[in-house]
Amino acid sequence: MGISLNKGYTENGFADKVYHIHLRYAGDNDELYFRVYLNEHPAVAKEYETLKLQLWKQYEHDRDAYTDAKTDFISKWTAEERKEYGDRY
Repeated sequence: MGISLNKGYTENGFADKVYHIHLRYAGDNDELYFRVYLNEHPAVAKEYETLKLQLWKQYEHDRDAYTDAKTDFISKWTAEERKEYGDRY
């Protein structure tokens, strides 16, 4: 787990500039595992696309809730990639 810093999200919409900064500890490579899994499994990538579009409409002005709502999906497929490839990253 790392730190995610977001700026520019308001209850009324996006500010002129929106920023995302993701900080991770050394060895925290879950994003890499998830990305690789999506690249290797196009059907799961399509499911993720569909989920993101649904959540975008639901949480358009609440970045934290949007991120939280994706967590179970991401965790499930990241764990599958880790099972398949172990500590490859």
